[in-house]
Amino acid sequence: MPSTTPPDAAASGTFRIAGELPVHRLGFGAMRITGEGIWGPPPDREAARAVVRRAVELGTTLIDTADSYGPDVSEEIIGEALRPYPEDVVVATKAGLTRSGPGEWTPCGRPDHIRAACEGSLKRLGLDTIPLYQLHRIDPEVPVEDSLGTMVELREEGKVRHIGVSEVTVDELHQCQALTPIATVQNRYNLVDREWEDVLDVCTSEGIGFIPWFPLATGSLAEGHDALSAAAERLDVAPGAVALAWLLERSPVVLPIPGTGSTDHLEQNVAAAGLRLTDEERTALDAAVAPGETA
Repeated sequence: MPSTTPPDAAASGTFRIAGELPVHRLGFGAMRITGEGIWGPPPDREAARAVVRRAVELGTTLIDTADSYGPDVSEEIIGEALRPYPEDVVVATKAGLTRSGPGEWTPCGRPDHIRAACEGSLKRLGLDTIPLYQLHRIDPEVPVEDSLGTMVELREEGKVRHIGVSEVTVDELHQCQALTPIATVQNRYNLVDREWEDVLDVCTSEGIGFIPWFPLATGSLAEGHDALSAAAERLDVAPGAVALAWLLERSPVVLPIPGTGSTDHLEQNVAAAGLRLTDEERTALDAAVAPGETA
């Protein structure tokens, strides 16, 4: 019989961002509480706020967003849903992408843009300090020293506590580390897309939080993956929950942030926190797609 006990993100364990900010490892990605194409408001704003509140009720303490989600909308909804924030909730947001329409994203790492984005995020979220501020992309037109240098200034001003980066190679990560301590790396990574395996390995060895975005590959993970389907059947959960459990077991620094605009789907995702795969299941899932390949 399926359990009637609500899932609890605390079962995923705890990771300390930068060695000091404790979060439950299974987080919540707030990209999909916006409109279609991650553009504009959601069809039901109160339902979106309810999803954010429910995530926290289920033990989620890491909420990941960005000023470009909407743009602005995701941050606004998080602020509306959670202020005053529970003491254990860590909000991570990002700057470095601009939007011109649905599904359109353009890097912008200019110092004036980063500073204005931070001020806007603080206002929308209702925070005095952003616990984790991430450079959404390295802008090829702007020296990374300039983009990260602005983030360092914001940290010195008390507006940012820790700095993270997104979509970086190992060499780029080391370049960023030469400028400032890097608390987290957010790269695309999931069961069937392991392009950034080498970056994850560096994060694991150095204790840097690794936030895999697109952790469920838009729900397509079960297609043609017998090992995933078999484990889901044994555990009586959705295949996506098994994929999240695999991520959690991949490395102790992995902090998955599955996103959804549905409370039902949210609970399916959070159920992953309490799953434990057998050695045989883990081996079969490891072999489902070889590192460096994409399904």
